[in-house]
Amino acid sequence: MKRFRKTFIRAGLEALYLSGAHIWLRPIFAGVGAIFTLHHVRPPRNVDFQPNCHLEVTPEFLREMLAHLRAHEIDIITIDELHHRLVERNFARRFACFTFDDGYRDNRDFALPVMREFEAPFTIFVTSEFAEGLGRLWWLALEMVVAQADVIEATIGGAPTRLDARDATAKCAAFQQLHDWLRGLPSEHDLGREVSALCARHGVDEAAICRELCLSWDELKALADQPLVTIGAHSASHCNLAKLNEETALQEMAGSRARIEAALQRPVLHMAYPYGDRAAAGPREFALAAGAGFKTAVTTRPGMIFPANADRLTALPRVSLNGHYQDARVLPVLTSGAATAMWNGFRRVDAA
Repeated sequence: MKRFRKTFIRAGLEALYLSGAHIWLRPIFAGVGAIFTLHHVRPPRNVDFQPNCHLEVTPEFLREMLAHLRAHEIDIITIDELHHRLVERNFARRFACFTFDDGYRDNRDFALPVMREFEAPFTIFVTSEFAEGLGRLWWLALEMVVAQADVIEATIGGAPTRLDARDATAKCAAFQQLHDWLRGLPSEHDLGREVSALCARHGVDEAAICRELCLSWDELKALADQPLVTIGAHSASHCNLAKLNEETALQEMAGSRARIEAALQRPVLHMAYPYGDRAAAGPREFALAAGAGFKTAVTTRPGMIFPANADRLTALPRVSLNGHYQDARVLPVLTSGAATAMWNGFRRVDAA
């Protein structure tokens, strides 16, 4: 199913580009700007099984995007400037805002040099437990489990299940089935328990993943001193906020903000919802983010920024720079708003 979806999206992007439809849709759906979502930026890995590769792009693709924006005289702005333009209704020039979720070390090592080439500011949304070396990057732990196993046993839907993982094709199918099962569990506690059990069974050091991949507080302090960098919050534990009661969800947001501010000695005024889709962030979470004092909060719901988004500052959409579609031809399609318009049934704002 995932493979079909990926093929369908790629075909849609190609069709929009080759037909030129993105050109005539641009005046209607490009909006006033876009917020781009990234996670990892690093050189390509020569590995057959990479189920999380949609979360990473190469430095070269990032460079192509920045060059495309500069060539079309689109302002690349800070998230504070984005907030200012929305509040002031200043839409004289189109803009782009770059955001990186989770707080990975490769953001410093590979993204920062490219952003410097273009003097392009960006925001890193930090999960505070990741910075402390305590967090669970369960989707990466699951990848490691499946990568080194030939057979995986788990109790899925109450039934003992044995999954084949002998080759790359089988591993992809097993990973997707396990991923969907874990995302659908009733609580974060259930998810953590099951992932920890899988890791223990297959010899994966779950705790080491965070320390290996994520920026520490000391590294973040140095990075936050860079003039191009803004630090935002991404919750305390990277949990699905919609599955928590209101008090706990608010603590995840406000507690993360307080922890980052204490560690970095600077205000944290913007946040990104973990996962950020409809199943993880809705009207309750949008209201909680505003109540926690954030000026803006971003989702992963696909969409361009329109003037109407100024009334929904804690429900802002983003455009994913997805590792599956690292082709320069997709760039004018993405910035035209044509792709997100089709995804959203040609609605401009999706904040319900």
